[in-house]
Amino acid sequence: MNETLDTLGKTVAGALGHSVTGHALTYGELTVTAQASDIVSVLRFLRDDARCLFWCLIDITAVDWPSRERRFDVVYHLLSPKHNQRIRVKIETDEPTPVSSVIEVFPNADWYEREIYDLYGLVFAGHPDLRRILTDYGFEGHPLRKDFPLTGFVEVRYDDELKRVVYEPVRLTQEFRNFDFLSPWEGTEYTLPGDEKASGKGS
Repeated sequence: MNETLDTLGKTVAGALGHSVTGHALTYGELTVTAQASDIVSVLRFLRDDARCLFWCLIDITAVDWPSRERRFDVVYHLLSPKHNQRIRVKIETDEPTPVSSVIEVFPNADWYEREIYDLYGLVFAGHPDLRRILTDYGFEGHPLRKDFPLTGFVEVRYDDELKRVVYEPVRLTQEFRNFDFLSPWEGTEYTLPGDEKASGKGS
């Protein structure tokens, strides 16, 4: 199987030339890296070429690498029922550069691209209805970015009495705790609550 996928990777790279920047076989899965500007033609080739026939777009997602200049990967997962093979296509992009929508090749990309726009803030050029799909109206920020705060200042809930969505300040049910990561076998350098008698400090 690995040999078949490696051959497929070489075939795709050879056929698409500069549009493909590399391919790798990891854990029995083939990943092809492509130029972001050519993603539509790359996916069309993978769908239509008789050696590929990746008719099914399984998923599109993104990955955030904040320390990288082009901090986002957009990742496309495809399935070929004809050849019983899967392939992953990755492109790199930055925040201000739009990525071409692939809806003309795979119409089911519609909601996947909206999800990435909502959760990562990436814009897909040519998308017919690019708007948030998971977060609420007026939501600020993109929750799957690595720099998104872990807790906000406002929470949203449906109020059954008012029969509408209400916004309220966040109320944490417990204080943040400090973890010292000391070994339980060596003991702590301070007295834990309830251990005063054992240490002799409570008598």
